[in-house]
Amino acid sequence: MDDLRPGPPAHDHTSIPIYKLYGYGNVWTTPDPMYCETIAAQQKLHNWHVKPHKHADLFQILCLISGNVVVHLDGSIHTMGGGQMVLVPQMAVHGFQFDPNAEGYILTMTYGLMAEVCERMGLTLTALSEPSFLTLGEDDESRHTRLAFTRLDQEYRSPYSPQRGALLEALLSCILAWVHRRSLAGRAAPSAAAPGQDVGSPHLARFTQLIEAHYKTRHQVAWYASRLGITAAHLNVVCQALAGKSALRLIHERLLLEARRELIYTPRTVSTISDSLGFADPGYFTRFFKRVSGQSPKAFRRLTLSPDP
Repeated sequence: MDDLRPGPPAHDHTSIPIYKLYGYGNVWTTPDPMYCETIAAQQKLHNWHVKPHKHADLFQILCLISGNVVVHLDGSIHTMGGGQMVLVPQMAVHGFQFDPNAEGYILTMTYGLMAEVCERMGLTLTALSEPSFLTLGEDDESRHTRLAFTRLDQEYRSPYSPQRGALLEALLSCILAWVHRRSLAGRAAPSAAAPGQDVGSPHLARFTQLIEAHYKTRHQVAWYASRLGITAAHLNVVCQALAGKSALRLIHERLLLEARRELIYTPRTVSTISDSLGFADPGYFTRFFKRVSGQSPKAFRRLTLSPDP
């Protein structure tokens, strides 16, 4: 396997750094569609501290086996303990501060690989748009998942092993199947009157992908529905049945998420952020932000960056 060569992230002085792999610039330098590293590798590379950044077109899983880590996610702070896992979808701002004795794995994969595995197995993980936490238990499935991470890491470090690619994908499939099951366990059960759910799942997955690609320039449900080859009404039915939200709400939530990230992590003005997100004028953006979040952009930035003691 080729050595990774450090390089600069894709950013300017006002934006959030975007990496393919943290510390290695914005180029995917490994020949594999996934990258696995141990948390211990952070000591050598980054002194146990990964500063807030984001990834484009990459899904990341941090599996903490033991120790603790402070996780920064889109402006909020969480403490993880051994046996926990955090899922980080593309463009979510995240950073880690590991305890020196922390042990575990960081698995990063391209959305192309993830979509291929998810489609083959009937998983909906590509539709995840916000970070989430899961807990590994003491049941057989959780133990097998821990072992899958260990074996995947071992196999990843053996670039010339026979059938390596197929085995890596099989181990990844085991991990994603567990993640999918545990993610679904935390959601409300689908109603018995939704027999078309399996038919609609690909539409929802594709819709979220389209939102991710075009939310800065396309805000209308009809535009997305036309790209999916269905009506706006049908798209709303799918979104309500599978996500519990309207199609417009999903678009607005993605816009709000990016606006919050910009307000927290960059010094850009409200006017500049408004323009970058495709709003006609700052006043319209401010009204949108306040309607959806309950406070103005300036108030959100002020309260988030200078919270009351």
